[in-house]
Amino acid sequence: MSRINVRRAIVLLLAGKAEPLDLTENASIWQVRSPSMVLEVPEHIRMKFTGTERIWKVPRVNRREVLRRDNHTCQYCGSHRNLTLDHVLPKSKGGPHSWDNVVTACSSCNSRKGDRTPAQAGLKLRSKPKAPMHPTVAFAEQFWREQKLDSL
Repeated sequence: MSRINVRRAIVLLLAGKAEPLDLTENASIWQVRSPSMVLEVPEHIRMKFTGTERIWKVPRVNRREVLRRDNHTCQYCGSHRNLTLDHVLPKSKGGPHSWDNVVTACSSCNSRKGDRTPAQAGLKLRSKPKAPMHPTVAFAEQFWREQKLDSL
């Protein structure tokens, strides 16, 4: 469910992407007048189908998204300064540029690791890298975590 303005509702109704929804008998209806017609816009409408613009896609691997996922923290030492991106399995060794292989690292840890795997460099990842989840799922997980903490 979401709130939209009357103009957007009119466009959706005229395009056939939404249908009027009468929840109560006393539902208010707005009359929108033009020189040639009077259009009645109900208070509630329902989308007939979801368009491709409503489908959430996993974002591309880029610096901003990786930093956001890792909370702007080095995944080797926990530092918040001089952050760079690091390929866990180096690209020179066949590592892909994917969510499962890219982490945030401070410049000192990144240079110490060099062209090796974390095990070869004597470093350990603080968390396993993974693709970001759908915002709704992330919100639900955070909500349940907070509820669990409140009940303790």
